[in-house]
Amino acid sequence: MAATAIPAVTQTGQPVLILKEGSTETRGKAAQRNNILAAKLIAEIVRSSLGPRGMDKMLVDSLGDVTITNDGATMLKEIDVQHPAAKMLVEVAKATDNEVGDGTTSAVVLAGALLEKAEELIAKDVHPTLIVDGYRKAAAKALEALQNISIKISPEDRSWLIKVAKTSMQSKLVSKEAVDLANLVVDAVLAVAEKKDSGYKVDIDNIKVDKKAGGSLKDTRLIKGVVLDKEVVHAGMPKRVENAKIALINAPFEIEKTEFDAKLNITDPTMMKKFLDEENALLKSMVDKVVATGANVVICQKGIDDVAQHFLAKAGVLAVRRVKESDMTKLAKATGGRVVTNFDDLTPNDLGFAELVEERKVEEDKWVFVEGCKNPKAVSILIRGGSQRVVDEAERSIHDALMVTKDVIEKPAVVVGGGASEAEAAHQVLKWAEKLSGREQLAAQKFAEALEGIAITLAENAGLDPIDVQVELRAKHAEGQKWFGVDVREGKVADIYSKEIFDPLVVKEQIIKSATDAASMILRVDDVIAAGKMKETKPPKPGGEEGGGEE
Repeated sequence: MAATAIPAVTQTGQPVLILKEGSTETRGKAAQRNNILAAKLIAEIVRSSLGPRGMDKMLVDSLGDVTITNDGATMLKEIDVQHPAAKMLVEVAKATDNEVGDGTTSAVVLAGALLEKAEELIAKDVHPTLIVDGYRKAAAKALEALQNISIKISPEDRSWLIKVAKTSMQSKLVSKEAVDLANLVVDAVLAVAEKKDSGYKVDIDNIKVDKKAGGSLKDTRLIKGVVLDKEVVHAGMPKRVENAKIALINAPFEIEKTEFDAKLNITDPTMMKKFLDEENALLKSMVDKVVATGANVVICQKGIDDVAQHFLAKAGVLAVRRVKESDMTKLAKATGGRVVTNFDDLTPNDLGFAELVEERKVEEDKWVFVEGCKNPKAVSILIRGGSQRVVDEAERSIHDALMVTKDVIEKPAVVVGGGASEAEAAHQVLKWAEKLSGREQLAAQKFAEALEGIAITLAENAGLDPIDVQVELRAKHAEGQKWFGVDVREGKVADIYSKEIFDPLVVKEQIIKSATDAASMILRVDDVIAAGKMKETKPPKPGGEEGGGEE
């Protein structure tokens, strides 16, 4: 029960108010119970969406926009969570998403399971600090176990990368097309990966993901170049240029307006004509400078004046204007060109190259495709799908797949999915816990049970009996069958290695670290002091009169 501020009184019976009026305080076990319950409820929301047999959630925001997803981070971002302890679990999902891109649902489910197990210990009067210490040590042991069973791979090995990307998409809406999409994703990541002394680095920002409803997921394709959601500026320009030499310009093809007011007194019409001719000549000289370098495609970040458009069209140049800065950077990387900010600086060496620049109709819009760049360090994936909801969810799935592929290229180690690696880590933690003495042993055992919760949740979502699965998994791992997990497609406990389901080691590590940190933080809280809500002040009555003295 929520106690209000503790009433303290002086000798004369005068009350001493410590907290502001309207504040509430919840102490001790009541506070812990509250926080744990809130966090468990959040875990419960995402729990049913874990794994290939997981269900999706339909989220409707205050404006009525609908999102259908089974991506843990997206769900929790869309839900407007109020409870402070529940917000911590939302942060866990966000952090996991930003760091490794996948495993968001698992991280929240594990954090919820850790808190549930801790609640059982608190009920037996085990002090929360002891539980936290036990969890910390058990987490270190689990990470060590994962490290030992991980499979080291070569970052250039396409077959492994495809297995990992495919696994990430198996639990999503796009699972039917997972094989085709995994190939696209791996090609995209390998195209932008840069070899450094210490290994590979991948900047996911160099992969532009565009989406357009229409067609089907099978029509999704990789473009070795960049797609611009703009059309060619002038009807007289060519709509297709092969062997394109591309000028990337961050300067307007326009006459700059003066910053101060300028007045021109024109006394006869010839002066007016001279004035206009001079403007046209200036614009023509800009266009001539660009054409002189041999450019046959101009991509401009700023505007292009109508007269300049006319001159460019006459010169047979394809031009696109008002392109986003991020796209300009990607074009520079993809085509090998340089973005210039001054027409006088443009030289033939600054031009980028692409085999083909073409305007195409995508549904009702016209987009410009820059394709066939010789050594693209930036690429695009154009996602198609039956409806807007489908392409939105496909984009989230492809983001996860891109991230896990990046994780494996940067840290080339994988573990088996299907709850097998968590079950093995739990087995190792249980073995190690037997050597502990005191109450920490209880915490370590509970940690192992929580880890098994991932496999059990997968089993529940596939309609299997959780108790049978837990018993069978423990028996198999005790026999040394470290790759046994839950095969949700077949509906049984099986060797997952042979099913080619693999997750990056770094994702599993992140799940354990962030879930343990969040659970520890929530467990250490024993007092919640909430300030009273601000009172809304009534607006003054119209006519300038203040409200009468009824207050």
